[in-house]
Amino acid sequence: MVEELVAAGAVVVSCGAVYAMAAARVVKQYERGVVFRLGRLRSAIRPPGFTMIAPGFDRLRKVNMQIVTMPVPAQEGITRDNVTVRVDAVVYFKVVDPAEAIIQVEDYRFAVSQMAQTSLRSIIGKSDLDDLLSNREKLNQGLELMIDSPAVGWGVHIDRVEIKDVSLPETMKRSMARQAEADRERRARVINADAELQASKKLAQAAEQMSATPSALQLRLLQTVMAVAAEKNSTLVLPIPVELLRFLERRPEPPHPDGPPPPPEHQAASLPAGEASTGAPASSTGAPEPVEAPEPRLQWPSGS
Repeated sequence: MVEELVAAGAVVVSCGAVYAMAAARVVKQYERGVVFRLGRLRSAIRPPGFTMIAPGFDRLRKVNMQIVTMPVPAQEGITRDNVTVRVDAVVYFKVVDPAEAIIQVEDYRFAVSQMAQTSLRSIIGKSDLDDLLSNREKLNQGLELMIDSPAVGWGVHIDRVEIKDVSLPETMKRSMARQAEADRERRARVINADAELQASKKLAQAAEQMSATPSALQLRLLQTVMAVAAEKNSTLVLPIPVELLRFLERRPEPPHPDGPPPPPEHQAASLPAGEASTGAPASSTGAPEPVEAPEPRLQWPSGS
């Protein structure tokens, strides 16, 4: 009798151990457990730690609550200004409602991936090339809103969306490089012109100051000569002041060796008789004789 009781107890204990092993489940800290009993969802979400289910009746599904990093495959599209680009992005999302993520959508990861690709294509078609290259913050916010709107019903929250890379055709890259080079050259020319304008104003002020004191020009000339001579050159350039040349231009004519030149009326009286002041020979009546014009001669080109 005692042996039968001991055997029965051993059987009960072994059955209990088997049942406990079949019913025992462990939910990790970053997971939540969703229990289905005979196909129906249990309202209680199992927290992290040790939990028990009814073997054969309950089914436990664990849902990861961590932030998932999902790369979006590169999508090729045409921007609003008719430029072909290839854009890839990355999506950060997490599950906020484990029950909805299991019930409302078959595979929430695949659904988020497809929605991200569709939204990325749509945002490419609505944007210009300059926005894709320089205004990515606004595009990221718009892309996040487009993906998060349907994902709310799946129990998924889109944490962040980032456009990772924008690939351009080689011809467009060369065109942009030429545009940037031309813009930098334009800025360099404007800066040089501004520098020349400022330098001309300063030189005008210096010239005005030196005109009041002519000795300052001579001192400046000596400073220039010293600066050139300090370089140990074999040739020394000595500039001549412009005022000296102007002084030579205004030099008076030398006096006549026999005295002052006779007045014009005396010169006219000293001319031989029969010649007028115009240089034409005079007639017997005193009037100048008309000068016959030479007869024009036609010259034919040789070989005609």
